[in-house]
Amino acid sequence: MIRFFILFLLTTALFGSQVERFRWIKGETYLIFLEKQNLPVKRLYYELDIDDQRLTEEMRTGVHCQILRDSEGRIEQVLLPLNDELQIHIYKNKNLYHFEAIPIISSSKVEAFTLKIKNSPYYDIIKATGSKKLAQIFVSNFRNSLNFKRDLRVGDTLVLIYEQKYRLGRPFSMPILKTAMIEMRKKQHFIYLNGDGRYYDEKGHEVEGFLLARPVRGARISSYFTKRRWHPILHKWKAHLGIDYAARRGTPIIAAGSGRIIYASRLGTYGKLVKIRHADGYETRYAHLKSFRRGIRRGKYVKKGHTIGYVGSTGRSTGPHLHFELRKRGRAINPLRVVQVTTKKLKGKEKKAFLKLQKNYNESIALHLANETSFTKPQKVESFCYFYNGAYCE
Repeated sequence: MIRFFILFLLTTALFGSQVERFRWIKGETYLIFLEKQNLPVKRLYYELDIDDQRLTEEMRTGVHCQILRDSEGRIEQVLLPLNDELQIHIYKNKNLYHFEAIPIISSSKVEAFTLKIKNSPYYDIIKATGSKKLAQIFVSNFRNSLNFKRDLRVGDTLVLIYEQKYRLGRPFSMPILKTAMIEMRKKQHFIYLNGDGRYYDEKGHEVEGFLLARPVRGARISSYFTKRRWHPILHKWKAHLGIDYAARRGTPIIAAGSGRIIYASRLGTYGKLVKIRHADGYETRYAHLKSFRRGIRRGKYVKKGHTIGYVGSTGRSTGPHLHFELRKRGRAINPLRVVQVTTKKLKGKEKKAFLKLQKNYNESIALHLANETSFTKPQKVESFCYFYNGAYCE
């Protein structure tokens, strides 16, 4: 049974203990952390059951962690968040250290702000709030349906209404965008989070930009989409109707958008090829694969971000890379252009419920516009306390 509760806010540290806050370092493992802190590796890792050992592998770069030390600098407790819901708790009891996984105690608040564009939505949101996360959720939800570079003007207005989690009195995890509006050339554009967890536009059409991330994460583009390209093998000018992503052999390839696999086999110069059919007549192709992921076959439905295969150099290829194509009704188009795919249109009772939700969202947006609501920085909390056999103060 979990043995803790949060005590009311305190203004002083408990018993002279001091809290050390730090971010998890890139490349650091749980075992390295234990060794650096002179904590008993055998007890806190090797004697754990297999499920707890696997949990320790989920530590993420950049996550905020805390160590409670006594007045002599000895570690009393440690909190290491694994995700939005769970954290590792290391605590000392009777001179022995113990390991347990406990829920993260958090609260949520719906917050909002408006601002006038001076540079770009991404830059201006960061400047006003100091939060890259808020800038990312706004831009990622609009960038595949709007062209900020072409249509945005200085003085245009945006509104964000979002839900923010707080852990130990500080913002925690990625905010959840509830609704947003941006005015461009005197026209307002909206996005709404519906009750089914999907985003819709003003007309109740779900909009999915399926090129939010590259099909090979972190890979560099070695060849762009062009109607005229000097072919490195054929030694002649030839159209290159896709994007080449150079990556190490075996690098995972993900589906650029949700859809149904219509082909997963070898095909001539493509080598090993996967074709996925999406909504609105779109199709993506993934060529020169080393191999397919287990279970990838014709007829299978895959979601955006699902691994479908691994980078290789099968077919006509000079080296390991992914050749990625985007087609609409058979015609090849540049995968890097703005693409908007409607995947669902609300009807009947669903549409009626959405329109009611939309009305409430629009009223909130209008109110924040009228009040010119500015971003409010979170109030600094002096201290929180977790209580186990001892106490953890934050």
